[in-house]
Amino acid sequence: MSVTRVDKDLDNLTLTLVADFAAPVERVWQLWADPRQLERWWGPPSYPATVEEHDLTAGGEVSYFMTGPEGEKYRGWWRITSVTPPTSLEFVDGFADQDGTPSTDLPTTTAHVRLTAHDGGTRMELRSVFDSREDMERLADMGMVEGMQQAVGQIDALLTA
Repeated sequence: MSVTRVDKDLDNLTLTLVADFAAPVERVWQLWADPRQLERWWGPPSYPATVEEHDLTAGGEVSYFMTGPEGEKYRGWWRITSVTPPTSLEFVDGFADQDGTPSTDLPTTTAHVRLTAHDGGTRMELRSVFDSREDMERLADMGMVEGMQQAVGQIDALLTA
């Protein structure tokens, strides 16, 4: 599996996933930049993603839904705050109701993606920053850590396809 480490830092309210890939930075960037490639890995294997909007520019938005094993749909959105292709992306990540309206009942996180050349391939650091310890614990209880590991774990197969 490509995930090499997951660090939970309760003091700094961060969850950082580190993964290494045997592909150049530009190729790994395409997994974020191309909505058809993004949807092949963004959800865990049993909750595949479908990207509906994909504007990867500062101020742009991405909207998607994940479909569960019983056909249930879970909607999410990103609000892009910063993008520097092919090495960095920052966005606010949240949940939405069935109409796509951002949820006010569930926490948001701020995601920081960094891609760097590493050992002849690419290291991806995906750091999620939470507003509070309660938010961090709530999303962890919902399966965020395992879901991220499973989702990112699908990338190696995409890079060799």
